[in-house]
Amino acid sequence: MSAIEVPFRIRAFPIAAGIGLIAIIRGRIDQFVAHFKRNDRKIFKGIQNVVLHSMMLGIQSASMSDSLNQRSEKIIKLLLQTGTATIEEILDVAGSSAPSIRRDLARLEGRGLIRRTHGGATLVEPLLYEPFRFDSSFLAREQRHATEKRRIGLAAAELVQANETVGLTAGTTTTHVGRSLRHREKIQVVTNAINIGMELCNQPGIRTYVTGGVIPWAWSFSLTGNAALTFLDNVYMDKVFLSVTGLNAERGATTLETDEALVYRKMLKQAKQVIITADSSKLGNVSPAFICPSGDINILITDTGASVETVAPFERQGIRVIRV
Repeated sequence: MSAIEVPFRIRAFPIAAGIGLIAIIRGRIDQFVAHFKRNDRKIFKGIQNVVLHSMMLGIQSASMSDSLNQRSEKIIKLLLQTGTATIEEILDVAGSSAPSIRRDLARLEGRGLIRRTHGGATLVEPLLYEPFRFDSSFLAREQRHATEKRRIGLAAAELVQANETVGLTAGTTTTHVGRSLRHREKIQVVTNAINIGMELCNQPGIRTYVTGGVIPWAWSFSLTGNAALTFLDNVYMDKVFLSVTGLNAERGATTLETDEALVYRKMLKQAKQVIITADSSKLGNVSPAFICPSGDINILITDTGASVETVAPFERQGIRVIRV
């Protein structure tokens, strides 16, 4: 084992294991040195010290890398909750020092996750939608219950485990779910939303599948039609996150367009677990296009604006309700 190889291999071990490995290699080097004449021993002791020093640097680097990942996670979650934050606000949440936070922000910006601003940082995703800003209906959808949808998106992302395949239907709330997954790794995402595919496409830790299909109306991001349905015939998912315009205990989950409902229905049929992401304004509503009965739903994630009385009918049907 060369001195160059050691630091890279040691990063795969926790610090305690690394220290144990040092003791083993020290013993091996001592055995190696014993085979040489006494006047060569100083030379090989020098080699031993170089190797051990390199290994200690590798352990320190691994420790620093772990803390960096933890800080970065906290920074991302803060921005997902607030949209933007100052250096002082980030320090309150993530700790460390201002120079360290600025270095973290530079790395996150390099990954395309955030954009640094004067004295802080903001999410990069809103910049992707600049061409749509003059459309009043798009702005209305984006701004309606935005804070609640951000919280729901974060809570939904917490349910996703590494190595899972998850489905995200088109919708503003599920867009926040996808946004909350951007910094994650070892996840596969299946979506019929071209905007979710766009937001995830530059993240190496996520493999994204877009169904294909037809955009049914202007300014829609939702893909529908036979191409989408055919694609979903050959895909199975651990979880599907469903965005709806209405959720009623008796009438089930509904949306505005029949073509869209067909795609959503196919997605939940191909998933082990069905999770509805809907802010409290959707609860009790019934829209024209039927997606599924309440009995097909495993989890409902909504905001704290939903009262105990509002969610009680869903809980009586065995649906787990998470209010955030």
